[in-house]
Amino acid sequence: MQEEVRHTLSILVDDEPGVLARVIGLFSGRGYNIESLTVAGVDERHKLSRISIVTRGTPMVIEQVKAQLDRIIPVHTVRDLTEQGRHIERELALIKIANTGESRIEALRIADTFRARTLDSTLESFVFEITGSSSKITAFIELMRSLGELEVSRTGVSAISRGSDIDMPIQHHIDMK
Repeated sequence: MQEEVRHTLSILVDDEPGVLARVIGLFSGRGYNIESLTVAGVDERHKLSRISIVTRGTPMVIEQVKAQLDRIIPVHTVRDLTEQGRHIERELALIKIANTGESRIEALRIADTFRARTLDSTLESFVFEITGSSSKITAFIELMRSLGELEVSRTGVSAISRGSDIDMPIQHHIDMK
């Protein structure tokens, strides 16, 4: 049996009602899990959005997912950034920690080490903003967990290929479908 591998997919779609539901429906209807999902408009003039999805599957399952995504009408482009190789993944998280005493000094020290920004500070809490790889954010959260009670809000992965090649040019896709 083939091993499941993590893949990051980038999908350029029309920004219209129901598109995200159709994309998610493709995954849920076939029992595929989505580990991370982000979506945002990337071109207001042409009403286009970019969806980043992190999922796991065997090579055969990933190929099926990409082929099925490509058949959805409002989808312009499907790119498997993992398969393409060189790409950048980042995530943003807001972490609130409630603590007092020496734990506060340690929380600030750890935040500085991870280059997290302090967005809010009270006598009994901090709110930190951190960006980076998902593993960096998870490591930061685990260290903070030992220092007090936490509340966490994560954006999910946003990804793009490295280098000068433009894999998903906005203007190119306007008249394709």
